[in-house]
Amino acid sequence: MRVSHNMMYHSFLQNMNRSTTELMELHNQASSQKKVNKPSDDPVGMFRILGYRDSIAALDKYQSNVDTAKGWLNLADETLIQANNLLIRAKELAEQGATGTLSPEQREIVAGEVQQVFNQMINLANTRYEGKSIFGGHKTDDTAFEKAMWVTSNKTLQDGDITEVIVQGRVDQSIKVEFRENDDGDLQYRFSEDGTRTWSEWKDYDNIDNELTLGSDDQVVVKLRDNFFDGYNADDLDDLEFWVRPTAEYKGDDEDRNIISAYTQADISDIGDIKAIGRFENNVTIRIDDVSGNDVTYSYSQDGGSTWNTGNTATRDDDNDEIKFLVPGGRLQIDGYDPNDPNNDELNEDDQIVIRPNKAAINFEISSGDYIQVNNIGKDVFGGIYKNTDGEYVKAPDGPQNVFETLGELIGYLETDDEQGIQKSLENIDESLKHISAKLADVGARENRLAVASTVLSGLEHNEKGRMSNIEDVDIAELMSRLASRQMTYEAVLRSSSLLMQMSLVNHI
Repeated sequence: MRVSHNMMYHSFLQNMNRSTTELMELHNQASSQKKVNKPSDDPVGMFRILGYRDSIAALDKYQSNVDTAKGWLNLADETLIQANNLLIRAKELAEQGATGTLSPEQREIVAGEVQQVFNQMINLANTRYEGKSIFGGHKTDDTAFEKAMWVTSNKTLQDGDITEVIVQGRVDQSIKVEFRENDDGDLQYRFSEDGTRTWSEWKDYDNIDNELTLGSDDQVVVKLRDNFFDGYNADDLDDLEFWVRPTAEYKGDDEDRNIISAYTQADISDIGDIKAIGRFENNVTIRIDDVSGNDVTYSYSQDGGSTWNTGNTATRDDDNDEIKFLVPGGRLQIDGYDPNDPNNDELNEDDQIVIRPNKAAINFEISSGDYIQVNNIGKDVFGGIYKNTDGEYVKAPDGPQNVFETLGELIGYLETDDEQGIQKSLENIDESLKHISAKLADVGARENRLAVASTVLSGLEHNEKGRMSNIEDVDIAELMSRLASRQMTYEAVLRSSSLLMQMSLVNHI
């Protein structure tokens, strides 16, 4: 076989290209520290690497959520510790105020410091993390609490007895109100704005508007429910007293309310009084399928109408004129439902009523399908007053654990020199302290859960990176050995090629 120079050239070129390619691949691995740099290097390995990268990215996102959640909860923890310290200071001041030897002027001085404690408590309740209110529910951009006025009585007041307190202008001191029935049987009241040192003239109560107008400039109006005084006799009225004093109004949202949206052929108000009772995780849609006298067949959906649970029946209660539609989480109830009443409309086929639960919790996903609440619902922590679903102002929670109400009552009693009331407030502060401690424990438990979650995520990420490294990363010692070997091979190819290409028969003639 004759070996031509052309054959030698192509053979040398092929060997050099192969050696160069192998050497360049090893140089790429050395520079990237990866033995799989493109799918063709290891198709199966690259598929597994991409899967690990997705998993690690998800773990990084969960870890980021954990870190942000820690910020929210650490701030809430610190805020509640400060709130606890403020209550301890308020208790010390209440103990001073409860001392029998204090004069009205001295109690007023103590009240001034409690007022500062109260104002600082509002500031704490409006704490923000990165500009977001941590106690306002989903209303993170708004102020969670605003200063307001409310009423305490020496008689038992129920939610709804006081429907609203309107303050026009600035009121710097609590107002005490006394009632009486005069000789003509008319209800009258008077008030004091300076700690009961002086009193206004007796004024007739306005039965039509159900209002008490207070203050030298009529700047405070207390609205009462209809027929508020019907349960009082003359003796009761002679010792009935009100204290109009500070509180805080919760402006955030909560999870106590269920919002009703009705899509009916008739005016829903002519059908009856609709309300949703229970605790619903998601929206529930109720569809009327058939109406036959007092029996209503209905379906409900929990996924916006994609699927329906059919064949359910609700029967009107003749005794109470009500009908109840049972659904997951509770029921939809229509009071005053009477399709036989010509003044009432009835439900019709294809009418729909949607129950939409109010959402206040902000949850972060800290692992697949695992969520943790990072915010707090302010009214459940600090209390105060807020508007319920009926548009009425109520206390939440209703009891001595309501921090703003407890402090507001203490201010009212101190400013009006009421030693017995101060003693009562002193007891209530102890309950408020227990309440804040319980909230602190709840926040602490969530912080501990985050610490565990962070450790677990770090371990999972380390494990995933280790598995990916086994496929993707190079063995440095092995790579250096191979690189040196390929370098020698490449140089040998170059030397042998240059020598052979120089050989010719002409050199031996």
